[in-house]
Amino acid sequence: MATVLARLAIAMALVLAGAVSAAAQGWPTRPIRIVVCYAPGGVTDVVARLVAQPLSEALGQSIVVENKPGANGMIGSEIVASAAPDGYTLLMYVDGNTVLPSIMKKMPFAPLKAFAPITVLGRGSHVIVAHPSLPVRSLSELIAYAKAHPGELSYASPGLASPQSLSLEAIKKASGIDIVHIPYKGGGQAIADVASGQVKLGVLGMAPTLAHIRNGKLVALAVTGGARSPLLPDVPTVAEAALPGFETVQWQGIAAPAGTPPQIIGRLHDELVRIMATPAVVERLNSIGMDNSTSPTPDDFRQMIENDLKRWPAIVQAAGIQPE
Repeated sequence: MATVLARLAIAMALVLAGAVSAAAQGWPTRPIRIVVCYAPGGVTDVVARLVAQPLSEALGQSIVVENKPGANGMIGSEIVASAAPDGYTLLMYVDGNTVLPSIMKKMPFAPLKAFAPITVLGRGSHVIVAHPSLPVRSLSELIAYAKAHPGELSYASPGLASPQSLSLEAIKKASGIDIVHIPYKGGGQAIADVASGQVKLGVLGMAPTLAHIRNGKLVALAVTGGARSPLLPDVPTVAEAALPGFETVQWQGIAAPAGTPPQIIGRLHDELVRIMATPAVVERLNSIGMDNSTSPTPDDFRQMIENDLKRWPAIVQAAGIQPE
């Protein structure tokens, strides 16, 4: 009897595998959604919408971008983690996803095991900006002002313990200043509030802040990357301005639920790498302060995620952030 059951189980597994393979070969036959874990207007949203149209054309199906902000990206991520692994639900998997395990006492899903990484889409620097009414025009002036006015300043970021906020928390710790953090559910509203003067400081993605910097509504104090941005050549890095050796970058990637057939992952990877190398996309990314970095293989992206997951706990602890 046991032998019969074992044979039946094997047969059923083979049938299921065959069905999955057939479905993957016919994919896609209906619209695909890309879930963005942050509000419209932030850098993740910008990149998602940049790739959605050319990916739609390549696959012959509509690509719908859905914004699901909240809980530092947890809400949108959980939606995708629990979605069917059929290639019809994708996640903008970004640097912030690798921070979550360091700030959550209990995760509703495994940060990497729940997903099938596909590729990085691009990298860029964060930028520290101020409203023009704040009497500082450089990072060193900001540090001096904050020391003279402890606890009086506040800064906006796309979320609690976001890579952007961790950048400024590291600066605060290194320079001994006290600035209150105001976390938002994404970069869009954070930028709007700093540009309007409601909040005097922000550490944000470069993509959605450039227009405000160029029209004078925001003053760029420093960029967080290892080198100056070609788009803001007169703005020094944090390392140049105040803290030698300092560097943080943002990255945008895309992933699917774990268990998505490898044929689908491979097709998405190849199409996205091709799309990111097209002149129009490269030019658009450069215009918002990002490059078109992609992963040679999905496994390369997985390894990068694993490295970041190991990196953040010490930084979060140094920033004094307690897991919740």
